[in-house]
Amino acid sequence: MKLFGTDGVRGKAGDFLDAITTIKLAMAAGIYFRKHSTTNKILVGKDTRRSGYMIENALVSGLTAVGYDVIQIGPMPTPAIAYLTESMRCDAGIMISASHNPYDDNGIKFFDNHGNKLSSNCEKEIEKIFFDEEYLNSQQKTGKEIGSSKRIDDVIGRYIVSIKSSFPKDLTLHGLRIVLDCANGAAYKVGPTILEELGAEVITINNKPNGFNINDDCGALHPKNVGKYVLETRADIGIALDGDADRLVVIDEKGEVVPGDKLIGALCTYLSNQELLETNACVATVMSNQALEDYLKDHKIELKRSDVGDKYVLECMKDSCINFGGEQSGHIIFSYVAKTGDGLASALQVLAMILKSKKKASEALNPFELYPQVLKNLVVSEKKPLDELEGLKELQEEIKSMGIRDLIRYSGTEKKLRILLEGKDKKLVDEYMEKLVSFFKDRL
Repeated sequence: MKLFGTDGVRGKAGDFLDAITTIKLAMAAGIYFRKHSTTNKILVGKDTRRSGYMIENALVSGLTAVGYDVIQIGPMPTPAIAYLTESMRCDAGIMISASHNPYDDNGIKFFDNHGNKLSSNCEKEIEKIFFDEEYLNSQQKTGKEIGSSKRIDDVIGRYIVSIKSSFPKDLTLHGLRIVLDCANGAAYKVGPTILEELGAEVITINNKPNGFNINDDCGALHPKNVGKYVLETRADIGIALDGDADRLVVIDEKGEVVPGDKLIGALCTYLSNQELLETNACVATVMSNQALEDYLKDHKIELKRSDVGDKYVLECMKDSCINFGGEQSGHIIFSYVAKTGDGLASALQVLAMILKSKKKASEALNPFELYPQVLKNLVVSEKKPLDELEGLKELQEEIKSMGIRDLIRYSGTEKKLRILLEGKDKKLVDEYMEKLVSFFKDRL
């Protein structure tokens, strides 16, 4: 059994991720973090899912059982946990969230004492401890060695100050009308506050979480809804976050969703012009459109590609000393601003770029045309090894011979097969997508 996926431990709350599993996971993580402990404190935050109560209490139980003191800060964005873990000198940080997934899923993400996501090797060590029942039991504390927990409600201000300080001091959002979709998630308080304190007129939607409406027909997964509000209110721009606010989708003043690759391209050349782009390179994933790579090449900027997942984008950035990267899905990372993808911090950088360009969003964020790209997600009952599917290799070779780029992989967090095809001939791309979908439906 494998616990960790591409972004922590994630699954159906109360089923795969139940109270007992969570207690054991917390104990295993606590035992692992104690090896490098300096403060004996671990920070725990969450998004707005109802199941967060169960998982939070189970985490506290497991961590205190192995002697850790726990600081609970309630609903806060994932990037806030990364920032506050380091700021508050904790040994580790834990975020309870399934990000963009529906409310009945939940997840647990871990950060080290510097606010960085754990490497795959660290996750393997925690898994090894998790499955060693005898060792787990031997590490439980008694008497005065049992840990404690306390809830702190005033840390929101620290995060707000941190994000606001990333916005250029010579600019103001005064005069800008912004539609902000909080996805009924973790940023429902901090999001509007940050934008309003910087001077914007903010029209906030989906900021009334009830435990079950997170990501429900709202937020970064449904940005067209924001587009309607932008048009109705004559706003200058729309910003859609996901449930834990580490993802950003931008909507221009025409109500059109800005593709993630165009956003990365526009930001990258902006940073280069401002002499803020280290090593004159950026990182995107294998999912990103080839047109982005060609556009950056024309501007003498190198594009490095990583595996899918913001964790892998960050790893590639660190390995190559690059300070900017992202995923087309909306994880945009400015490593000199935030430890991980931060929807609000990224939104402020987008707004700064637009203000300095003195253009409307539709102009500033439309630097090139994308090549036709089609993405399909197929629900599967079993994740059979792709290299064992007879005929797939031959079909992929045929696709490649037609000048079409393909990427076929299983989701790391859901029982889905993700198929991406890209090429300059849209009709040909669609035809081969139909062939692939039919091929996999017969075999998975």
